[in-house]
Amino acid sequence: MAKMHADEVDIDAALVGRLIAAQFPHWVSLPIDGVASSGTDNAMFRLGDELAVRLPRREAATKQVEKEHRWLPKLAPLPLEIPGPVAMGRPADGYPWQWSVYRWLEGENATTAQVDESRAAALAIAGFVAALRRIDTAGGPGPGAHNFYRGAPLAHRDRYVRAAIASLGSEVDVAAVSAAWETALHAPEWQGAPTWIHGDLAPGNLLVREGRVRAVIDFGGLAVGDPACDLMVAWNFMTRETRDVFRHALPADESAWARGRGWALSMSLIALPYYLHTNPVIVENSRRTIAAVLSDQ
Repeated sequence: MAKMHADEVDIDAALVGRLIAAQFPHWVSLPIDGVASSGTDNAMFRLGDELAVRLPRREAATKQVEKEHRWLPKLAPLPLEIPGPVAMGRPADGYPWQWSVYRWLEGENATTAQVDESRAAALAIAGFVAALRRIDTAGGPGPGAHNFYRGAPLAHRDRYVRAAIASLGSEVDVAAVSAAWETALHAPEWQGAPTWIHGDLAPGNLLVREGRVRAVIDFGGLAVGDPACDLMVAWNFMTRETRDVFRHALPADESAWARGRGWALSMSLIALPYYLHTNPVIVENSRRTIAAVLSDQ
């Protein structure tokens, strides 16, 4: 699989096969197929018809493994399907970290064009976010390195956003994105109790089957923090019309909406220069998200 990070390790189907054979020999007869994905933290392989293997690509993503195994069973059931951990693998055969086996979830990564009824999609995602927020947060991890500080105050991202804007030059309207970022930074910080957040609600982490959003995957950004973080999906996936549907279904006040817009903008601005030559799916979505944010000012 193509590498996106300077510190990314080598992962291929042969390695997965050796790890499975040594640690889970009861699955050794199952075929292993690489899964095309725009995901950046993990390499994924399908194991037979019912299982998926996910291996962190770099050390920065390794803290997600134990977190997902601990918390995903406690977050189910939710109104959309989520991954179910089946087994945790050990470092071996030159692969340095823990890794995971999950049950396979059918579906394709979401795009607006794939969804038969975008209003229904907005309502389904809003229902998922609302249900996630209602789950007891006792013992849940706050924002930190394990989730790249998703759900922390936006000010934590300021220097990274400004560095990204400076590096992008003519790739973006510098004045417009800088003004939009300043607006987000001036939004009042969250004063309520922290809630569970997914932390990375984006098209690549939504699965569509039969024209409907059916599942949410990749909980590496999971934490207990500012719920506005999950509003990013309003700009990275939805249209102007369905943003309104989504907002009123939750609902979200002006401060939360401004912070959510800031999350969508900051993640896209940071991702754009980083993945400019390695991940065209993320680059395209970043550009689209930035345009949606600027049109919404």
